[in-house]
Amino acid sequence: MLLTIDVGNTHTVLGLFDGEDIVEHWRISTDARRTADEMAVLLQGLMGMHPLLGDELGDGIDGIAICATVPSVLHELREVTRRYYGDVPAVLVEPGVKTGVPILTDNPKEVGADRIINAVAAVELYGGPAIVVDFGTATTFDAVSARGEYVGGVIAPGIEISVEALGVKGAQLRKIEVARPRSVIGKNTVEAMQAGIVYGFAGQVDGVVNRMARELADDPDDVTVIATGGLAPMVLGESSVIDEHEPWLTLIGLRMVYERNVSRM
Repeated sequence: MLLTIDVGNTHTVLGLFDGEDIVEHWRISTDARRTADEMAVLLQGLMGMHPLLGDELGDGIDGIAICATVPSVLHELREVTRRYYGDVPAVLVEPGVKTGVPILTDNPKEVGADRIINAVAAVELYGGPAIVVDFGTATTFDAVSARGEYVGGVIAPGIEISVEALGVKGAQLRKIEVARPRSVIGKNTVEAMQAGIVYGFAGQVDGVVNRMARELADDPDDVTVIATGGLAPMVLGESSVIDEHEPWLTLIGLRMVYERNVSRM
């Protein structure tokens, strides 16, 4: 079994692979204050419930692949792999790790590991040119060329950040559930805010993707647009440009990067 861990700013997603198949997944909050020992206890609690794994931490785990946008969490996870999975091959995505995707940006080290991993999976699953839209703490748009190169992207405030900002900065507004309203024209404050979030973000996705596609390919219709991230389902039905929805794109990319690197270890 391969354990994959994608650490985002808000949530951490874990996936368990049996070969190419993801057989279990978990989503937990990202807490930069957790120590390596606390993380190990959390992992044991989650994986101890799976029937294909043993009772002891590490039983049934043959490999680990990790990417993180929070450096302090990556540091603690490195310690987890050393102390609790010492005999298990582990790949932590950072500069020097083989991904197979050239990064054509001004400073490749600035690009988040999760964005590169998404590009890896997009190229392998759908080919290029492609655009990955990841609905996380930020909404990121990442462009992959026809030759499988990461060429850059766009970063915009995410859905949850926008909802929180409205509730904090709006004197008569409050934090709301992110849900699709009855109609675009809200009949109350909550529905009006929900409409602004759902349809506003769908319009943003369509506008940004269309502009990117025109720069990315001679024929924009050749560009495959892939949506991923926990909040992607909120926008899928309202966006006109999304071709594919792969909720486990980052975990799949981690599996691919692990396979490309483990033979070198």
